[in-house]
Amino acid sequence: MNKNINVPPEAAKKKIRKPIFSEIAAVPHTVWSVLFIVLPLIFVCYYAFTDSEGALTFDNILALSSHAHTFLTSICYAFIATVICLVVGYPLAFSISQASAKRQGMLIMLLMIPMWMNLLIRTYSLMAILDDGGLLNGLLKAWGLGELNIIGTSGAVIFGMVYDFLPYMVLPIYSVMTKQDRKLIEAAYDLGCPRLSAHLKVTLPLSVPGIVSGITMVFVPSISTFYISQKLGGGTRELIGDTIERQFQNRATYNVGAAISLVMMILILISVAIMNKFSDEDSEGGIIV
Repeated sequence: MNKNINVPPEAAKKKIRKPIFSEIAAVPHTVWSVLFIVLPLIFVCYYAFTDSEGALTFDNILALSSHAHTFLTSICYAFIATVICLVVGYPLAFSISQASAKRQGMLIMLLMIPMWMNLLIRTYSLMAILDDGGLLNGLLKAWGLGELNIIGTSGAVIFGMVYDFLPYMVLPIYSVMTKQDRKLIEAAYDLGCPRLSAHLKVTLPLSVPGIVSGITMVFVPSISTFYISQKLGGGTRELIGDTIERQFQNRATYNVGAAISLVMMILILISVAIMNKFSDEDSEGGIIV
């Protein structure tokens, strides 16, 4: 016979106390976050709304109108690079997820190896390949096909973004796909659904969290990059990151650089908010930023 056990309200409301070790282990992370995340953000906000004398002003925000073209160019470049990464990365992630476990490990290893090298080294490698006297033009000349002037163009900058940030698109999508229940797609086949329709109606919707994470992880660094545009753009393609770097090199324009950085922070927060809104928090897989 079941008996109802009355639990005192005080006992029901009493929370389980975390072990003291967990609280101590969180201290270094908290200190690190405050010193290198919270305080820099506060400093950026402070300098964005003050002048060189420390007086409150909105002139730095109003001065952003002169950099509207740079903002628009950066957003367009980042958008194009993100779309290319998605178009290339989604089929690649799908192909890797369909391979055997042993081949998956090898393919992921090949995808990750370039990421083990510094971004500067990878960018210099692209310069050596795409330069007028580089490997690509050397092969074209040997085949009698002429030369291509790639360095210093918008295409070179976007190609550099795609090359450097493509793994950030592939990995989240791959992570989601490997955790999908393959019985769902088999059930679609058994019910007479063609292969393409089954993929569009089953695999693709279940991959949305990984897609949204990948888009965010590519778009955010693409819109804020500066070294890629400097080297592959030949100094003729200035993006937001280049403008911020140039503003901070001059003490007279330091506050304007902080204002541009503040706008960048807002754009990044908007991107992360969109990712959190459209990604399925209850689904397994994916990479959370």
